[in-house]
Amino acid sequence: MRYLIDFAYIIAMLGYSPKIVYRFFRENRYKSGWSQRLGKIRRRDPERPCLWLHAVSVGEVNAARTLIDELRRQMPEYEIVLTSTTDTGLERARSLYEQTLTVSYFPFDFSWSMSRAFEQIRPDAILLMELEVWPNLARFAFQRNIPVIVVNGRLSDKSFPRYRKIRRLVQPMFSRLALVLAQTEEYAKRFMELGCPAQRVRVVSSLKYDTARTEADSPAVQRLAEQIHLESEPLWVAGGTGPQEEQIVLEVFSRLKKEPPLKDLRLAVIPRKPERFDEAAALIEQSPFSWVRYSRLKEQNTTADAKPEIILGDTMGDLNKFYALASVVFVGRTLTPLGGSDMMEPAALGKCTLFGPYTFNFKQTVQELLAGQGAIEVADKEQLFEMTRTCLLESGFARQIAENGRRIILRNKGATQKTIEAVREVLAHSRQEEPAK
Repeated sequence: MRYLIDFAYIIAMLGYSPKIVYRFFRENRYKSGWSQRLGKIRRRDPERPCLWLHAVSVGEVNAARTLIDELRRQMPEYEIVLTSTTDTGLERARSLYEQTLTVSYFPFDFSWSMSRAFEQIRPDAILLMELEVWPNLARFAFQRNIPVIVVNGRLSDKSFPRYRKIRRLVQPMFSRLALVLAQTEEYAKRFMELGCPAQRVRVVSSLKYDTARTEADSPAVQRLAEQIHLESEPLWVAGGTGPQEEQIVLEVFSRLKKEPPLKDLRLAVIPRKPERFDEAAALIEQSPFSWVRYSRLKEQNTTADAKPEIILGDTMGDLNKFYALASVVFVGRTLTPLGGSDMMEPAALGKCTLFGPYTFNFKQTVQELLAGQGAIEVADKEQLFEMTRTCLLESGFARQIAENGRRIILRNKGATQKTIEAVREVLAHSRQEEPAK
């Protein structure tokens, strides 16, 4: 079986190679970390027991923050090795933890690279954020009696049907999981349908509720306000935007500015992916509005000239600061079928939050927010204009939406501690079975 899996990976990589080459030269990706991807991962302190936590990209790294902080506080005897698959995920992980944790690219799931990674990391348990289960990873962990725990478990409407089509192939992999800590009952049932024994699946809510900041004021937020000269005028923030959405937002902004009460309205646009910063800048450049790239202000630690009508948020890790200053927020990747960006962040900060209909990556959060009137869903560009206008002009209405959203986020907190307790339980059980290895 291991040879069949490796052969399948080689075929898949050959098919994917043109995209790798394109991204290598055009997007400056895949240019580092190859030794780590091949399993050469050096721990800071190889003598300590170890927890290997894998967060595939930026969203998972951010979701893991509270969990990592609590693991370090409550289980300080364990070293944490944090891996990520994407360049942006690793960059975010390094910005948060490079001085305190072993941070590395996730190794390819080829049998030889995964075997080398296990030999070097020597984990006592493996924690996988949301779903990221791989056949060789699961097999090597099972052979070594190393428990694999899916934390913040989620099987989206998009990924679940794909797994279900190949259920016979993935069932052995899912059956080897020591525990799945699912976000919702629906996700729990999906994990069980794919082969996870029911007694190893629990519902603990989402870790993202715990990581969502609920206080907007901080020196960093105040500094951002100074840098863009934001005073009493309203700020509309379009965060985590995807292709086509910046153009939609610019058109809506132009219409809003024609409303006499909104003549002083300002806009912050923050694309979800850094490779799209220049594309967004080119679109804004074509508009009639004054604008500035926040990266220039941040790098030079300076302030903008006058009051730019549009601020392009072209840096990583600063989206929350823009949300903290917002009067109204539009959460991107939702007007086009991309699955959405994180709407917990603005809702937790008590901001009036709007998003489009394509939110399958955040199904549970959206259901909670809409059911409690803690956010507004818009169908298209026209509704985005109408509802943003209403929220900007009717402060009482917007305030109620914002308060409802924040209350919902606070109500759902608590998954981190439940996860810590479950990890302790699994580790204790694993130690009891050690002689049987």
